[in-house]
Amino acid sequence: MFRFTTGEKADVYGAVLDAFGAAGENLETALGADAVRERLRTVGWLAAIEDGDLHETLKRLVHWGLLDVVQNHAENYRTAEEYERRNVQYSLTRRGEAALAGVRHALDVLASTGALQTAVLEAIADRLDELALLAAETAPSADRRIFSTLRELEGHLEALVENTKAFNGELQRLLRAEGADVEVFREVKAATVAYLQEFLVNLDRRGRAVGEAVARVEERGMARLWERALRGAELPPVAGQDAGPAWLESRRARWAGLRVWFLPDDGARPRIDELHAIARRAIVSLLQVLERINEARRRSSSAVQDFRELACWFAAAPGEEDLHRLWSTAFGLGSARHAHLAHEDPELAPSSLSWTEAPPVQVSALLRTSGKTERFARTAKVRDVKAIRAERAARARREREELARAWQDVATEGRVRLSSFGELAPAVFERLLDLLGRALSARPDATGLRRATTGDGRVEIVLAPPPDDRIAVLRTAQGELSGPDYLVSVSAPGAWADGPTSRATDEPATAGREATG
Repeated sequence: MFRFTTGEKADVYGAVLDAFGAAGENLETALGADAVRERLRTVGWLAAIEDGDLHETLKRLVHWGLLDVVQNHAENYRTAEEYERRNVQYSLTRRGEAALAGVRHALDVLASTGALQTAVLEAIADRLDELALLAAETAPSADRRIFSTLRELEGHLEALVENTKAFNGELQRLLRAEGADVEVFREVKAATVAYLQEFLVNLDRRGRAVGEAVARVEERGMARLWERALRGAELPPVAGQDAGPAWLESRRARWAGLRVWFLPDDGARPRIDELHAIARRAIVSLLQVLERINEARRRSSSAVQDFRELACWFAAAPGEEDLHRLWSTAFGLGSARHAHLAHEDPELAPSSLSWTEAPPVQVSALLRTSGKTERFARTAKVRDVKAIRAERAARARREREELARAWQDVATEGRVRLSSFGELAPAVFERLLDLLGRALSARPDATGLRRATTGDGRVEIVLAPPPDDRIAVLRTAQGELSGPDYLVSVSAPGAWADGPTSRATDEPATAGREATG
């Protein structure tokens, strides 16, 4: 089938098949020799080709089963020459269409790059939710929408699988890449690490969302859904066989592939989780490679280059004595560094005694690690830390005083409107904002009030819903905060020594009772 891609005339064969493919896109199913020549120019073949060579090329493609010869009986021919030239036409066979599609797919794969696209995961979840809604509709038009949505879902899944396989292959080749330009290599790997880290954000949540959507669709009944999609597909009749069973089997196989990725039947690990693990391992591997590259950049030369240069020196040495001298100079294999150490009683080991018979000498561990022996000197003076302790104690007192003042500024006598706080210092604003956040995250009690306390339990806030639609604006040096004008009561018994500076309520007691009622 792909014999036309090899040999001396592979370019001509490919251009002719490409011309037939371009004609098929324009709904022209058969071409004569003159039409083939015109189509060759449209696909970019500008070289001259003789009639004999063109007919030989078409004949060879017919012999390989890629083209079929048809007779054009619908034309009127005026001369025998015109009949010979225009009667014979050629069209692509199924093998020719498959061969052309295979070559185009191969070229697309070579030119494309894999990608990890979170948008595809979101699109899969959206199509699944749409299927779940369409399954509840009974109108005949819903069958066609089920078919189109199901095909979109399969297309997104196929894009996810193909892009993931391609990206994983490129990633593994990147991890094994050697001999590339160091700067480009480093930039590509750093960008890949950032790309993987961005893809992993919320990947678990997206995977679980798709798995839950698959379960919701299956609750509607997959057999009925596929039958309705088959009706919506409106498949053309095929002589001698029913295309419906094969189409349904293809849909079941693709749905099984979707479950393998997000919701396996046997309780196995979803493939999306395996992708998560692969991406994390790739990040670690890439960071390790980047670290090695950075280490090599900090060195004036690498160890490999050093040994290669040394090997050249050995090869150029004139004699054996020079080789030994070069060896000693390069590797420094001389006497042991502890050979100067003596026994505590030198008379027990005379100088004429062989070292194999002499008693051992204690060698310091520091000598092995740093090349130096211990030196015993006077103990260093103990540092006086009184000033440091005093400074830390003063800083702690200042922080406690600032905290007490902040609680004094937010404390109220009774219930006040949030707008009464007006303009606040940044530290006081942060404390009040923290209290409001704690109160709004708490569940209201039976009276509709929300209560919350600080982490140490010394300050309590009671938040009542606003009695009207007024908007409160709190101003600080960092900006403004606007929101509903809640009724707020802040009490901090024991949070300060001198008692709070009270903030008088600007709301009548009836307003508070109405809000709580």
